[in-house]
Amino acid sequence: MVIGGATEVPGALLLAGVAALRVGAGKLQLAAPRSVAPSLGVALPEARVFALPESGDGFLDRRSGGRAADCARGADAILIGPGMLNEDAIRAFFDELIRKVADSQLVIDAAALSALRGGRYRFTEETRVVLTPNLAEMARITGDKRTTVEADPPGVALTVARDLNAVVALKGGETFIATPYGEVFRYAEGDVGLATSGSGDILAGALVGLLARGATLDQAAVWAVYLHGAAGNRLKRRIGPIGFLARELGDEIPLLVNALEGKRSI
Repeated sequence: MVIGGATEVPGALLLAGVAALRVGAGKLQLAAPRSVAPSLGVALPEARVFALPESGDGFLDRRSGGRAADCARGADAILIGPGMLNEDAIRAFFDELIRKVADSQLVIDAAALSALRGGRYRFTEETRVVLTPNLAEMARITGDKRTTVEADPPGVALTVARDLNAVVALKGGETFIATPYGEVFRYAEGDVGLATSGSGDILAGALVGLLARGATLDQAAVWAVYLHGAAGNRLKRRIGPIGFLARELGDEIPLLVNALEGKRSI
């Protein structure tokens, strides 16, 4: 299940949903503002699309949080955040949603991460969570300046992972994946072309798709980061270091997944 969107950026859900399917998630559900739900259903006919109540400005708010939780029942993994706008509305939405999906596997991405500011949440063992902030989003979570995060990204990621009891994938020129148990993984093979609009939605969608397939939190985070970076490197070789689109990353992912699975020993 991918939950998020606003009338101004419905495509974020489309990108994330496609990426989830590209890693082999199986059945896909999207939950989006009512005004854009039909368009998403046409653009992604493989998905079941739920229409959520929206504010007059086209945002998801507290009213839609409860409805989203009802729609998410039975989902193996839930992604929250792609395309969401308006921090006040997000916080109310998140508060309503999170208490009803507390026993689920969750990926929290993009603007939904703003709901974690000020230490408002620490997740229990029953709530299995991966956070996917970039450097600016991490600074908002911690209340520090971005330069502080940039000075020690693995250390900041590890501190937040322990404080919130979540796996953290801190995105940047290098990506660091930290677990609450003190492990830190580093991916440094990505390229500048990945810093394109919608790229993070692809990463988050791949991550939730891998969770739905049965990967553990840290496995899903590490594999998704690798697939995302490797997809960008394939496009770099074909197109060049800049100018490829996030939607094209999704097309490369199944080629990588199938190549990796072909090497698996039995």
